Amino acid sequence: MIIFRYLAKEVLLAFSAVAGVLLLIMLSSRFIHYLGRAASGRMSSDYLFSLMAYQIPDFLLVLLPLGIFLGILLAYGRLYVDNEMTVLRASGMGSRRLLTYSFLPAVFVTAIVASLSLVIAPWGSQNTEWILAKQKNLTEFDMLLPGRFNHAGGRVTYVEHLSKDRKQLDEVFIASLENTGGIKRVTLLVADEGFQQVVDETGSRYLVLQDGHRFDLYPGEVEQRTIKYEHYGIKMPRNDDTFDISEAKTLSTASLMDNFDADEEYRAELLWRISLPVMVPILVLLAVPLSRVNPRQGRYMRLVPCMVVYLVYLGAILASKSAVEDGRLAWQWAMWPLHLFFLIAAVLLNWGEDLKKLVVSDKTGTPAEDTA
Repeated sequence: MIIFRYLAKEVLLAFSAVAGVLLLIMLSSRFIHYLGRAASGRMSSDYLFSLMAYQIPDFLLVLLPLGIFLGILLAYGRLYVDNEMTVLRASGMGSRRLLTYSFLPAVFVTAIVASLSLVIAPWGSQNTEWILAKQKNLTEFDMLLPGRFNHAGGRVTYVEHLSKDRKQLDEVFIASLENTGGIKRVTLLVADEGFQQVVDETGSRYLVLQDGHRFDLYPGEVEQRTIKYEHYGIKMPRNDDTFDISEAKTLSTASLMDNFDADEEYRAELLWRISLPVMVPILVLLAVPLSRVNPRQGRYMRLVPCMVVYLVYLGAILASKSAVEDGRLAWQWAMWPLHLFFLIAAVLLNWGEDLKKLVVSDKTGTPAEDTA
């Protein structure tokens, strides 16, 4: 039991470190993407952290299998390099027992991945779709911040005061640059007040300015045009951003099972959700023999080749999922042959020598040595 706790602690520490660092990198990249959209006026900054939180389960679905895979490689690789594994084997720790001890933390990770894949991630995708759909209905008017210059829709807008219901504006300044036929023109709009108006028939939104002036300036020229107005309407463009979240991804697992025969996309999504928990024990079977390194080589000797193995495994599953969605591959032949292939490879890596000795003993009649 002491040895099991020691090995489990080493594996889980390495697993947590790998998954935590990779999650931080992915979150940082996605946060920068959303922050850029918010800065350009295509997204409200109020939903940034909510979007990030709802997408964490999707990130963990890919990171946790990789984390346990690399965690075993790094933890056991250090034990081999420091000759601790040699001592453990000399004290009676056989390959089968090591594999058994490795599977106990893997069961914990498999349970987490299964709950994320089948329940939590679809719920997060559903909420993410709701937020992004809500963002799509927003205009630059809804993202104005009083007392700041706001750049959106090709215009720079400044509002001194904005009512709590975001319907009334005071002291409005709008600047835009137009280029028509190679002739540049700067248009400045200044108004004492403004308000938002929605046309019920079309749903179009307008920013109506009151009691102001319009200045048309031509860079490099003295010529200018000044217009005084009582009411001036500016149509707010719709948000044309598209968000790549499929309907199948937002459905619950029970709904996918009920509608399994309705659409290829539903079949592919359900197979993908089931495949992720199946990956974890197969990756553990692969990681234990691949972690064996020569102390002179170092613990990172096989890290890059093992990463390639994981990427090929995951990439093949994603390609299979895409083929099922497009109707190029029957769902009966999707993903499961891939799992079987890597499972056979893992079995050969773990018990290849035993099988070889068994075959030799059958031919020679000499019993093979037992490897505990």
